[in-house]
Amino acid sequence: IIYMRKILSLSLSDTQAKQVKKQAKQQGFASVSNYIQQLIEDDVDRISVEELLILRKEARLEYKQGKSIAAKSMRDLL
Repeated sequence: IIYMRKILSLSLSDTQAKQVKKQAKQQGFASVSNYIQQLIEDDVDRISVEELLILRKEARLEYKQGKSIAAKSMRDLL
């Protein structure tokens, strides 16, 4: 599989650039680019507060409607 890459330019202060390089190195990334890519992937996976509140509201409604499962352990849910 061949992935097309795009190059993006990022403007950072000297302090920010040093911090990014330091973080990338401390966390064992081969490059700053790999570090930034991981940050982006993590951000995509992160659930927003709004989404979490919606899920909470839906779960409460399902509970009130008796659609919940009474489980003593995680094994009961699987």
